[in-house]
Amino acid sequence: MNTTEKKAIVDNILELLIQLTEDGESTATQNVKAPVENKVEMLTIKESAALISGLSEHTVRQLVRQGKVKSVRTGAGKNGKILVNKTDLVEYFQGKGA
Repeated sequence: MNTTEKKAIVDNILELLIQLTEDGESTATQNVKAPVENKVEMLTIKESAALISGLSEHTVRQLVRQGKVKSVRTGAGKNGKILVNKTDLVEYFQGKGA
């Protein structure tokens, strides 16, 4: 399995996770191959803080903890990373978020 195939699998898994958090229903029976324009882009905490001027990593973690931006935790404990949905983060700061 090459890197491109692995990336496609991860993209499909992330799309499924986001769909599950949005509707609370399992949509595993649907084809989850996302069109190119609907690709989900996930950012680490550090990348999220760098994207928005004046935003700290601590603030990003608080937004995730409060459920104000969609995120996925990969791994468990201190070694796990938190990935934030880029679109959701940007919309939150444009006033479109909850």
